[in-house]
Amino acid sequence: MAPPGSRRWAYVRIMADTILGGGLGFYVMHHIETSYKTKMEERLWRYEVHLLAKEKEAQQLQDEGCREDQAQLLPDS
Repeated sequence: MAPPGSRRWAYVRIMADTILGGGLGFYVMHHIETSYKTKMEERLWRYEVHLLAKEKEAQQLQDEGCREDQAQLLPDS
């Protein structure tokens, strides 16, 4: 049977490792979450810029189509 001092030391090591492991795990997960959120915000921003550019292009094409229609309706002088 192990002496009582070594058993106590084993309990202390287990508790200390559990606390340190939990702290390390929390830090790693926090770092992963913040980097993921940053990447997603950047990706969302790029997507919004892309949609705005696409909308602007569609509006320009629609305006050009309207001008061509008006040009066909108006007789040349």
